[in-house]
Amino acid sequence: MEFLALLLDFILHVDRYLNDFVLAYGTWIYVLLFVIIFVETGLVVMPFLPGDSLLFIVGAMCGTGMLDLKLCIGLMVLAAVAGNQTNYTIGRFFGPKVFQWENSRFFNRAAFDKAHEFYERHGGVALVIGRFMPFVRTFAPFVAGVAQMSRRKFTAYDVGGALLWVVGVTCVGYFFGNVPWVKQNLEKIIWAMIVIPGLLVIAGGLRSKLRRAA
Repeated sequence: MEFLALLLDFILHVDRYLNDFVLAYGTWIYVLLFVIIFVETGLVVMPFLPGDSLLFIVGAMCGTGMLDLKLCIGLMVLAAVAGNQTNYTIGRFFGPKVFQWENSRFFNRAAFDKAHEFYERHGGVALVIGRFMPFVRTFAPFVAGVAQMSRRKFTAYDVGGALLWVVGVTCVGYFFGNVPWVKQNLEKIIWAMIVIPGLLVIAGGLRSKLRRAA
């Protein structure tokens, strides 16, 4: 429980933690940013790290001159691409290993073939949009690997999605993160960045379930 409380405090007050880290360790902040983005996107067991709010706060800190905007964007795009590639590779390697029987309680070949077909036809959209949704951006590349989406297609959407996500959210923070109203309501904004995408994911899942039931 203490860990969960600390994690929630870090997510909601990531600005304070990053500011303290910069004051204590200086340029090591760039290493920390790379690690956080890489772990969130690269390890399927770590979907709860504050990707969106982190990018926004980093942009705001760049706006005050505490951090270098170009260096931050470059490192975080690299981390996001490398993380997705790692996650995809894990899914591609372990998927067939775990689900090695043609039909069993652990694996349904027909479902696998449908997942593969979906990711070949529409997986790119899921990967790009999923970048902006907590949890989804962690699991989407893993599922793409399990579904055997081609590496070339995955990489194209991986790079494009990383650029849109990192550059877009960081620049929003850069231009608006230091506006007085935003600073006063930062915790509410962070909550919105977590809750709204989550509700969209839940709504999409319910809609899909209702369609299948119909």
